Amino acid sequence: MVRFSTLVILAGIVLLFVPIPPVATILGILTILVGILMRWLG
Repeated sequence: MVRFSTLVILAGIVLLFVPIPPVATILGILTILVGILMRWLG
């Protein structure tokens, strides 16, 4: 089973390629950081 934090990181990477530059880039970076934080705390 894949960890939830891994799915969060992958979702952040996908958001980086969404063609709405300012919003998607910020959300993508924040999502990746949340996934890494979840991985450290978990």
